[in-house]
Amino acid sequence: MNTQSIRDNRLQNARQTAWDIIVIGGGITGVGIGLQAAKNGLSVLLLEQKDFAWGTSSRSSKMIHGGLRYLASGNLKLTRHSVKEREWLLQQLPGLVERMNYLWPHYQKQFPGPFIFNALLRVYETFSGHSRRRYWKAQEATYLAPYLSTQKLLGLTQFTDAVADDVRLVFRLLNEFNDYAECDALNYVKVANVDSEASCLQGTDQLSGRVYSFKAKVLINATGAWVDQLTVVKSQTHATKRHSAADKRRIRPCRGSHLVFARWQLPVYAALTFKHPEDGRALFIYPWESVAIVGTTDIDHPHLDDSEVGISAEEMSYLLQAVNTLFPSLKLGVNDIISTWAGVRPLVRSGNRLNPSSEKRDHSIWVNNRLVTVSGGKLTTFRLIAIEVLKKVETLLGRKFSNTKDAYFTQPELYGDFINSQPVSATTWKRLLGTYGNHAKNLILEAAPEDLECIPGMNRLWAELKWSLAHEDVVFLDDLLIRRTRIGQMIAKGGAPFYTRIKSSVQSVLGWSDDQWNQQWTRYQDIWKCAYSIPTKKQTPTNKRVPAEQPIPNQQTKMYSLDNTPNNPPIEKNLKEPSLFTTDKRSLVNKVN
Repeated sequence: MNTQSIRDNRLQNARQTAWDIIVIGGGITGVGIGLQAAKNGLSVLLLEQKDFAWGTSSRSSKMIHGGLRYLASGNLKLTRHSVKEREWLLQQLPGLVERMNYLWPHYQKQFPGPFIFNALLRVYETFSGHSRRRYWKAQEATYLAPYLSTQKLLGLTQFTDAVADDVRLVFRLLNEFNDYAECDALNYVKVANVDSEASCLQGTDQLSGRVYSFKAKVLINATGAWVDQLTVVKSQTHATKRHSAADKRRIRPCRGSHLVFARWQLPVYAALTFKHPEDGRALFIYPWESVAIVGTTDIDHPHLDDSEVGISAEEMSYLLQAVNTLFPSLKLGVNDIISTWAGVRPLVRSGNRLNPSSEKRDHSIWVNNRLVTVSGGKLTTFRLIAIEVLKKVETLLGRKFSNTKDAYFTQPELYGDFINSQPVSATTWKRLLGTYGNHAKNLILEAAPEDLECIPGMNRLWAELKWSLAHEDVVFLDDLLIRRTRIGQMIAKGGAPFYTRIKSSVQSVLGWSDDQWNQQWTRYQDIWKCAYSIPTKKQTPTNKRVPAEQPIPNQQTKMYSLDNTPNNPPIEKNLKEPSLFTTDKRSLVNKVN
C-alpha cells in the first residue's frame, strides 16, 4: 500500500543512496533494463513520471510476435531474435503469455496469394522449430471464423504467434525487480533534466510537489516516445551548458488506436489479419480475454506531451469500415463499441520521410557521457534491448555482466494440494501463476470467499482488484481500473455498472473517505471519457487538466495537477498507406507493428 508516509521514506532513502544505475521510464523497456541490471548485482532506482506502464506499454496491441514484417523486408536477424524471444516467453510465463492462432483470409485478386504467403511462413517457422501452419479451404471458413465474408474467398492460412496483457507483463517484471533488496521503483516522479557528466538528476514527486536530487554512476533514459523531451545538462569547470535532446529529434511518435467489442458481438476465436478495403493497409481483429479488438492505425502524433492520448473520430470510422467489410452481416456501429484506446509508438527516425508504417521497429541506443538513451524496439524483445543497454553500461562501469536466460523469472510452485482445495478453476490458476508468480498463492489466501468469483464479463477475479490495491502502488483510481485490472477497457461505461462493488473494495483496502472516493471517481471518469471512450467528430486537441487538489491514499496531501486529456491532431493523409505487402511482389513488407 502506497501511503504518503511510506512514499516519503522511500524517496528520502533513494535521495541518500549512491545508486549504480538510475533508470528513467517505467514501461517494458525501463523495467526490463532494471531487472537485467538487478540480476547482475547492481543497485537500481527506477523512476516513472506517471504510473508504471502508463504510456506505450499499456496501449500496445498486446501481441508477442516475431514479426513477419521483418522477415518480409529481409531483416532475418531481427526476425530470428524476435521468434526466439517469443518462444522463450511462452515457456517462461505460461498463463500470461499465451500462444494464439492467426488466420489470413485470401481473397481473389489480392496479394499475397496462398502460395507466396505460405512460402514466407515456411521460413518464419524455421526460427521457432515448430510448424503450426495450415491452409483451410473457403468452405471451412464458417467453422474457423463465423460471419466472415466468403465472397471471393479462396481460403485461409493459419499460423501462430502469441498474445499477453502488456501491463501485467510489465508488473511481472516489476515484481521480480522489487524482490531485490538494493532496488526500488517509484511512480509519479517526474524527471525534467539530467546532468550527463556528474551523473545526477532532479525528480519532482508529482503527489507532494517536493523536488529530490538523485545520484548514480550511470543514468539510463528509457522513456520511449518521450526520450527527446529530457533536457541534458553538461557541467563544465566554470559554466553550465544546457541543451535539449529535442534540438535534434531522434524519435518519431506515431499513434496506434484500437476499438473494443464484446466477444458475443464480434465472435472471433483466432486473430484475423487482413487488408483495409480503402487503402490496403493491414489490420488485426483478435480475441483478448473476454473481448475482441480491432486495430491498429499508424498516424504521426507530433504534439506529444504528458497528456492522455485518445483515438480520433476519423480513426474510429476507419476501423469500423474495416471490421464491417470483413464481417458485413454483423453491422457493427459506434454504439456497439465498449471502449477504445490509443498509444504512441516510439519509432526511430530514419530521415527518409517514410510513411509511419514503413519506419523500422528496431531500437537504437545513444551514449552521452554517463547518460545512456534507448528507444524504439517492441514488446517481444525487451530482454534483448536490456542486454544491449547493459553492454554499454559495462564500458562505463568497467564490469562484465551475465546475460543468461536461466532462472530469469522465479518459477512458482505448483501448489497441487492447495489448488485442489480452492474454488478456482485450473485455467484461472494457470493465469494467476503466470501473472503473479509466487504471489498467486498469497493473493488467494488474502481473498474473501466472495472475491474468488470472476468479475462479470471478464476472466479476472475480484480478488485481483484488492491485491493490486494492497501491493502494486496504486495512487489513483485510473491506475487500478485502466491498468492493473483492465475493468475500464473490458466493461461497458468504464466499469460503472459495478460502481458499488468497486467503491467498497477500494475503501476497504485504502481507507478513502467518501469525499476522497468521489474526487477519484470524477477524475477517473474524466480520463475514461477523454481517452478510452467513443470520440465525437467535434473533438479537438485540448489541454484540459484534472482538478488540482486530489488526495492520495490515506492522506489529505494536495497534489499537482496532471494532464489527462487526449491530444488528437487531425488524422493525416498517411492513414492511406501501401498494403501489407507491396503489390510489385518484389519486397514483402509487413506494415503492422
